[in-house]
Amino acid sequence: MDSWERARLVLDGAHLPPDRLAHLRPLTGGTYNTVEELLLTDGSRYVLKVAPDPSVPGMRHEKRLLVAEAEFYRAAAEAGVPAPRTVALGEEPAVAHLLMTACPGEPWDGSVTDVERVPLRTELGRQVARLHRITGSAFGYPSGPLGPLAADWRTAFAGMIEAVLDDVRDYRARLPRPVEEVARALRAGFPALDAVTTPHLVHFDLWDGNILLDRPAGDEPGRPRIGGLIDGERMFWGDPLADFVSLALLGDIRQDTAFLAGYREAGGRADFDAPARLRLALYRAYLYLIMLTEGVPRAFDADRWRWLEEAVAPELLAALDEIEDLAPRLGPVGP
Repeated sequence: MDSWERARLVLDGAHLPPDRLAHLRPLTGGTYNTVEELLLTDGSRYVLKVAPDPSVPGMRHEKRLLVAEAEFYRAAAEAGVPAPRTVALGEEPAVAHLLMTACPGEPWDGSVTDVERVPLRTELGRQVARLHRITGSAFGYPSGPLGPLAADWRTAFAGMIEAVLDDVRDYRARLPRPVEEVARALRAGFPALDAVTTPHLVHFDLWDGNILLDRPAGDEPGRPRIGGLIDGERMFWGDPLADFVSLALLGDIRQDTAFLAGYREAGGRADFDAPARLRLALYRAYLYLIMLTEGVPRAFDADRWRWLEEAVAPELLAALDEIEDLAPRLGPVGP
């Protein structure tokens, strides 16, 4: 089945006229799902995500990702944060897909000026704080790739860590330290997770490419605004602090004063005492383990591997060093 035929079938299933499909454009930037923009003759735009065939190798947490993405968009609407709206979700494994409305704008990139950046990051902080007000009934990935949601955050996150470590072993991913040493370092920090007692909405993939900026058309005056937060497929119910990792990818969120000002202004809690820094180091390590492992089943090229080894591996080491420094000094950390 080609892309046009598939798109028409999805539109028909969503009670949209398939004969009005005027244009189909592949969208790049992702590494897992197939993503296409659909333009209808009436000018309406949609985005279609199609999951890979179930036989395609992936990581343990990458099951039913589109279910999680639909859950994120539902929660974002509840929070009043700009994001796509789910139109149709197909869960049949052979043709799993998500049809959603398209948000205005293009991914945040290097064209953003210093003058534009401060108000944009401040507004982003407000929006993320609103997302974090949304709470769930339990902890973990809502699509259930690692089992049912857990009653406590330590159980849920420990399961997430053990799953990615099993992926490291299965795919023989190259880490800057032996995998069993990495596992011991991470487990030493798990008591700090007990301080998190409420499951909050966490996007966990809010790097610049998933933040759309809507610029005024032509010569219209005005600054860009945030058009939407997209690609919520990695969302989970957990510690809001975990979102600070991708929001400052390979960096330190504490240096983003504009974002933190907006986040706190909208009621978000952003304290960086020793227990919080320990949890943040755990979340950094988790994301960087995923980044260093996913390239094996995705067959990254040599340039991408070189970047991972030069940019990401040192950040994983830094996170592990911080865990090993903080965990013994803090001991058990409760609510």
